[in-house]
Order: sequence, then structure tokens, then C-alpha cells
Amino acid sequence: MNAKITLYSDKGLIEKIKKYAKEKNTSVSAIVNEFFKSLLEKEKSAPITDSLAGILKDVKIEDYKKHLEEKYL
Repeated sequence: MNAKITLYSDKGLIEKIKKYAKEKNTSVSAIVNEFFKSLLEKEKSAPITDSLAGILKDVKIEDYKKHLEEKYL
């Protein structure tokens, strides 16, 4: 069931988000809903994994496989 919500924001920001929504062929409501959903999902995730995400940018899958072989074989 959908319900109505009223939000107040900077007029310039509202114009920009309306333009963005139009370019993406969606609605401001859909963007806000997705934002709220992602915000709530992020709270459910483990904070330590969020802080570690992206920390190992230069690690190759081959190096990881070699590490696992050395560790467990």
C-alpha cells in the first residue's frame, strides 16, 4: 500500500533531482524510495565489512588463490 509523504528541500536541489529523474526515465518518488531502502539495508549490514570494502584494490584473484593453497594445502 502506498502512502503520501511531504518533503521539504532546497528549491535548486529539487529542480536538479527532477531533471535527473526525467533523464533516467523514473520519478522522484522512485529515487527517494530506493534511497530509503538502501539506507535501511546499510544499517543491517555489518559495520566492519562496510569499513573494509574496497581496501584491497590491487589484489589479483590469482594471488588470493595462491594464498589459499599455501594456507590450506
